[in-house]
Amino acid sequence: MENTNKLFHMLYRKTRLMTKELNDHLQMHDLYSSQWSILYCLKINGPMTQSDIWRYLVVEAPTVTRTLVKLEDSGWVKRTQGSDKRERLVSLTDKAIEHLPMVEKEVKSFEQKMVKNLSDKEQDYFFHLLNKLGASTNEEGE
Repeated sequence: MENTNKLFHMLYRKTRLMTKELNDHLQMHDLYSSQWSILYCLKINGPMTQSDIWRYLVVEAPTVTRTLVKLEDSGWVKRTQGSDKRERLVSLTDKAIEHLPMVEKEVKSFEQKMVKNLSDKEQDYFFHLLNKLGASTNEEGE
């Protein structure tokens, strides 16, 4: 594509649209997409340090800290002392473990709506392309 501005503009627009719509779906659980991303991260990886979370999500540390405070205040995560005094280990609470299946069902419904016009093969190829995007920056794919 000759004009990458057009490609990235579309990517940014679609990302903002999906974030907005996901927030609408998560509203019934009093969650936002940024909170969901941390909960999902903890669900698939188990307890993690705060620094591991922000590195994994490629988000600034203060942003993750603010989101974790909100999640902790609302009972979704707990932070405990890590292996040294500065390290904080973040894990899901019993409330999160109990409610995550319902949240995941809502997220899955949203995701299916987003990809309904893509075949399974197109979804796989799209995933492959996203993994290649920016690969020279040493960002790891899932």
